[in-house]
Formats: sequence, structure tokens, C-alpha cells
Amino acid sequence: MRLRLLGCLWAGLLAGAADVAWARNYPLTGEVIGEVVLTTTIRNDSIADIARTYSQGYNEMRRANPGVDPWLTGEDTEVIIPSQYVLPKAPHEGIIINIPEMRMYYYLPAAKGAAKGAARQIATYPISIGRQDWSTPHGATKVMSKIKDPSWTPPESIRKEHALEGDILPAVVPAGPLNPLGQYALRLGFAGYLIHGTDKPYGIGMRVTHGCMRMYPNDIETVFKSVPVGTSVRLVNEPFKVGLLHGQLLLEAHPALDEDTAKVTATQFTAVLALIVPYAEKNLINLDWPTLRRAVYRKNGMPTAIGTAIPISASPTSTLSLNP
Repeated sequence: MRLRLLGCLWAGLLAGAADVAWARNYPLTGEVIGEVVLTTTIRNDSIADIARTYSQGYNEMRRANPGVDPWLTGEDTEVIIPSQYVLPKAPHEGIIINIPEMRMYYYLPAAKGAAKGAARQIATYPISIGRQDWSTPHGATKVMSKIKDPSWTPPESIRKEHALEGDILPAVVPAGPLNPLGQYALRLGFAGYLIHGTDKPYGIGMRVTHGCMRMYPNDIETVFKSVPVGTSVRLVNEPFKVGLLHGQLLLEAHPALDEDTAKVTATQFTAVLALIVPYAEKNLINLDWPTLRRAVYRKNGMPTAIGTAIPISASPTSTLSLNP
């Protein structure tokens, strides 16, 4: 891969963060973090390779680059790295996991000795989640314990499932390079659920687990070392996220979970408008309806400018038209 352009916002703005391609930590200064990056491929790159290099999940890379062959990207093919994120509407503390986005956000505690008013840091990582028949739970919990070199005791249901495919699992899979949990695991308050590493890193960013959340080996190592036991964990279901950046209202739309698709599809515009309305309390909102519709239908996970927001204090009137 060859990095060609950094700091290019999907909305067309330029910024100057020279190390954004590998960034996982960002200053918490607003509702949107990161920048979109453009890179070019070399002949042997695959989308999975690029995703791992840039701390992206496989599915989010595919949605951002629908015209790129995932296995034969070719030479000098431009690839978008969708490394800009609207933050979920959840408390800015602990770990927030947005399940349909397949992404974790960790709000780091304020650094000791940090200057008053200094921005806190937020880290973000792609994850894998449970398949539809083994869904990842929703709700609030916390990190109960941390385990280095965990062994895996597969439930009987999982052993039967594997046996039907000719894969006979032992009662206990010992720690080691073939352990599906990888080298590190965080045990949650939901019985049987973990945030853990993997021996199959190219599945990150897909629905492939039995309900746990998998991470790239280097990401889980960082999280393991930085997240204390007792940290709050919230698992939320937000296929649509809205946030303000430089006076622009951005919409980030993801496909709903398969089990929620019918319900979300029927109410998706209502859901998006419900997210926009609170901004009208303090701003004059001017929506670009064609762009909003395209963003909702495409669901490519890219924060897209759907309108502008002028603070009421800078405008004589404040209205929000909900009619196209």
C-alpha cells in the first residue's frame, strides 16, 4: 500500500494529521473524530490486508469501496480508508460498542497531571460480532476480569455445531496459537461473553462469532493493557449516527442487524429525523434532502454532510423544515 492523501474529509474538507492512517487514538474535542484517508494499492494487496493495516473491519472497507475487487485490488487502485467516525449517542465513559457498526470506542480516563481543560483521548477499534443465530447481547455491563493466555471451554452447543461440520472440538482448547480466543481476553458481566483476540484476524469486522467480540491481536493487546477491571461497557444498537463538525451536520449510516432489518427499514427516515431534531434547539438547520436520502439508502458507513447548522445566536431565526 502507498499512502497518497491524508486528512481528506468525505465532505471535501482538508485537515493535516500526518499519522491518521495508523491512528487509533484521537482527541475528544467534539462529536466526530478522525479523517478519511485515501491510499493506493500495490499488486498483491487485498481489502483484508488493507483493513488490518489501517485498523478497519472487513465489511466497513467493502462498503466504502464497493467498486474494488476485494481479492485482486490491482496496482495503483485508489482505496478509501473510512477512518472518520461520528460518536455514538452514549455517555463518554468506559467502553461503548456499537453493534451494527462493529466498532468499539474506549474513552480513556484523563491522564494524570494533564493540564486543566486538556482534551481527553478516545480510542476506536474494529470488532467482529455474533452471527444472527448467536447474537451479541445489548445493554450495560462492565469488565469483570482480564485473562492472559486464556484457554477455551466450548459450550456443548458449539461442540455439536462443529461436529456436524466434521470438526471435533476438545472439551478444553488450551492456550496457544490455535486458540480461538487469542492471547488476551476481557470477561464481561454477561455470562459467557468476552472481548478477546483471535487466531483468524482476517474475520475482523464481520458477523462470525458465537456472540463474543473479537479484535485484531495487536488491538486486544493494547486494550488489555489499558482497560482496568471494573470499566463500564455499554453495547448499543445505533445503525444511524448524527454529529456536528465545523458547522456541518454529518450522517453516518450502517446496515441494520439482519434481525432488525425489517423494523429499521420501515422507520429509518423517522429515526434519522429524530436524531436531527435536537440540533434544531440551538441551531438553524438547513438540510440537503437528496444527499440525506442517498446516505440513508447507501448505508456505506461514511460520515456524509447532509446539511449545515448555524447557531441561533448567529441567526435571527431558527427553523427546521422536516418536509423535503
